[in-house]
Amino acid sequence: MCLDCLENGKRDTAQDICPRCGSSRTRCHTELNNLKIGHVDCDAFYASVEKRDNPLLRMNPVLVGGTTYRGVVTSPCYIARRFGCRSAMPIWKAKKLCPDAILIRPDIKKYQDVANKVRTLMLQITPLVEPISIDEAFLDLTGTETLHKGGAAQTLAKLALRIEKEVGITVSIGLSHNKFLSKIASNMDKPRGFSVIGVEETLEFLEHQPIEIISGVGPSLQEQLKRDGITSIGALRRQSISFLTDQYGKIGKQLWNYANGVDNRPVTPNRRRKSISAEVTLSSDVNDIKTLKPLLWSLCEKVSERTRDAGFAAQVVILKLKTSKFQTITRRRKLTHPTQIAEKIWQQAFHLLVSEVTGSEFRLIGVGLSDLCDASLADPVDLVDPNIERLLKTEETIITIRKKYGTASIKRGRGMHRTSRVKSG
Repeated sequence: MCLDCLENGKRDTAQDICPRCGSSRTRCHTELNNLKIGHVDCDAFYASVEKRDNPLLRMNPVLVGGTTYRGVVTSPCYIARRFGCRSAMPIWKAKKLCPDAILIRPDIKKYQDVANKVRTLMLQITPLVEPISIDEAFLDLTGTETLHKGGAAQTLAKLALRIEKEVGITVSIGLSHNKFLSKIASNMDKPRGFSVIGVEETLEFLEHQPIEIISGVGPSLQEQLKRDGITSIGALRRQSISFLTDQYGKIGKQLWNYANGVDNRPVTPNRRRKSISAEVTLSSDVNDIKTLKPLLWSLCEKVSERTRDAGFAAQVVILKLKTSKFQTITRRRKLTHPTQIAEKIWQQAFHLLVSEVTGSEFRLIGVGLSDLCDASLADPVDLVDPNIERLLKTEETIITIRKKYGTASIKRGRGMHRTSRVKSG
């Protein structure tokens, strides 16, 4: 199959060149027309959108992320990646590797708009689309052959071309017989990749792959596995389920399944969101409550607004701190009732913060909400807490004013802070 003109047929030459258009972007696989589960991943998404919108950036290394040296890289373009720049890398380190890199502050609203356009095109080929982040999703194309007059591979290749033409960014596609393998495949040939892992080759393919290729196997679990002599998926497959569950708990069975190429998870549209959060990296380390307090309030207002806009309420408040030594601290408190109110989120988050500010210096602070539920369950009138009604009216008034005059038009006193301590973006 040609990825550029979509010519589909049997290969009759030794060269992988499309006889119709001359493109070298062809794929030949014995199971190409039998596989149905795709994973579509936008290439260097944030950086690609910035380059799309500013052609002068196209041939330059670009880093989207914090615009101060204490920030982190959110999305490096592929030119910057040649120098060793990676996502989540500190800006100072990325700039050391690539001094000419151009730093751009993230524009999440713009990226979400682009993601929505990509998602719309996905839904035009199948209703079974499961987003797993802003820039990637699983698609199940079972039963769509008659509708699209072609197999899943050809339909996905056509989707990639439409995204390039209509949205202006590129994607990489993985095609396989389950979600686990299709996600691995989409990362094999970036950018503009199209990789296939068939049923027959699954075990052979996985045999020598490193254990870290399994999504969810982080540094801590990697160390545990390596201490037990398990460094490859092949070595993992040769363990018994009972050994893996005894050693690693519930995830042991899932590890065994993945090592054997088994993943029975269906592609689930409208997958339930688990949490909503916001965080900020500080321009210098902070160890006093006076400086952190207004930042915390600002974050509480932000997650409150995001929760309200998404149609949710939340029952668990999460505080996230990162120390100057890059140690991450996470604390949480459960509310009696789900809430959307910034003041109630603040009360719990501030209580958690006070307990942690005991001399350590912090470089990042964040607030999150989990145990999400429908907004209709938010903040019931409570006879024990008569302030609820007043808090609701106050926040509704603030929201109304901000919608009319802008976010900066009205602030609570505790939200006033010196912006020099906050990282841009």
